[in-house]
Amino acid sequence: MVQRLKILYTTSIPVLMKQLSCKNYHEIPKLKKIQINRSLGLAASNSNILKKSIAEFAAITGQKPVITKAKKAVAGFKIREKMDLGITVTLRGEKMYAFLDKLIHLTLPQIRDFRGLSPKGFDSLGNFNLGIVDQLIFPELNYNDIDQVRGFDINIVMTGKTVLEGKALLKILGFPFNN
Repeated sequence: MVQRLKILYTTSIPVLMKQLSCKNYHEIPKLKKIQINRSLGLAASNSNILKKSIAEFAAITGQKPVITKAKKAVAGFKIREKMDLGITVTLRGEKMYAFLDKLIHLTLPQIRDFRGLSPKGFDSLGNFNLGIVDQLIFPELNYNDIDQVRGFDINIVMTGKTVLEGKALLKILGFPFNN
């Protein structure tokens, strides 16, 4: 099934070429991947919390997350090498477009007093990063199944080289930025 945002992107290629003054089709920024991370810290050692977080990520993204482990021991933080610290999911292709469509049209409007996303979330290469404080804004999760509110980070990686290219691409896709 072809996603709505992918069709929107392919039909708006001429607009992006004119807006960014690109001479070649391959210069237009494209979505590479969406990476979703949750750091649990020492709570990851509790198997129930880890299992619930894995189940939440699987419900939200439609893909099983990978458990991230500590690379080296840090005595000050009571972290040992290869200790579970968090979970991450990388979305590409159709699942990426489906998640982005759901994020733009279903979940972000459910945030209380939502006035748009800050355009300060771009890095120097045009990738966009945002943090979600409450996972209950996603319609797949049941309120009664959540024992503690845990947020996560969403990183949208693009092939663009500047902030202007990344912002233009996300505006074409319908991202609600505040001005």
